[in-house]
Amino acid sequence: MINQVHYAQRDCKDQEKIEAFLLRARIGVLGMASDDLPYAVPVNYVWHDGSVYFHGMGSGKKENILSQKPSVCFTVYEEYGTVTDPVPCHADTAYMSVMLFGVAEKVADPEEAAAVLQKLLNKYMPKFYSHSFSGAMIEKYRSSVDGNAVSVYRMTTQEMTAKENSVDIGKLSGG
Repeated sequence: MINQVHYAQRDCKDQEKIEAFLLRARIGVLGMASDDLPYAVPVNYVWHDGSVYFHGMGSGKKENILSQKPSVCFTVYEEYGTVTDPVPCHADTAYMSVMLFGVAEKVADPEEAAAVLQKLLNKYMPKFYSHSFSGAMIEKYRSSVDGNAVSVYRMTTQEMTAKENSVDIGKLSGG
């Protein structure tokens, strides 16, 4: 295991809690290594069958980096509030975070891409569209920005760490 949580009290091993968190959370940060500088970008995503799926417009920096260096880190986190304490140095933050490490690859199968885009729509705009995506529709769809085909990526998870600091709501700061 390459990555482990050093602050053992915060280590979360509850797979059901982690799974529920990844299904519920709305934004993840995709970390990539370009030639000159690290590059991290927030993305909408879906968690499905142990993988993170996200999409892009088929061009741009994210596409360029992933085509050259597909090893990535994906971080999902939520802050619940500040934990109060009479001693200022003991104040803390209540949160949950999951870091996934793996490889992102473009989904080649139009039917899989369509299913993922449908899951994204269902997550972020439930019941908004009355028609389902099809593979043929995905193959024909083009970005309004540059005319490129939409890209759907699957990040296959090789390692995962999770941390949490859950506290009684009465100990959280109101502001």
